[in-house]
Amino acid sequence: MKALPQISEAEFEVMKIVWKHAPISTNDITDRLVKTTAWSPKTIQTLIKRLVTKGVLTYEKQSRVFVYTPLVKEAEYIGQESNSFLKRFYNGNITSMLSAYIDNNKLSETEIASLRALLSKNPPKGEP
Repeated sequence: MKALPQISEAEFEVMKIVWKHAPISTNDITDRLVKTTAWSPKTIQTLIKRLVTKGVLTYEKQSRVFVYTPLVKEAEYIGQESNSFLKRFYNGNITSMLSAYIDNNKLSETEIASLRALLSKNPPKGEP
């Protein structure tokens, strides 16, 4: 799998809106983000343009409106970022990461129970 472009935290906020509501117009993206951020419409438009330049978004002009669609799937991007985080901070060892979270009380009992349920559905290879 080829590496996806790096996007900033601000660009990621734009992408979350696009992933959830695509196809979506510039005005709709702006309307949603001005409610949850302190960004101006011009800032939002700049972020959208950067995402198009990076090849993460594409657009189509419909009458006088630009409508955006993601070129990168949300799960694919989050998977890449998760792998990058894991490699950078835990040498690629997810067991070390989970141990650190558990040892530092970063996971609630509910989260631990959810992880147990996930693991019981997917036993390690070579085990029943």
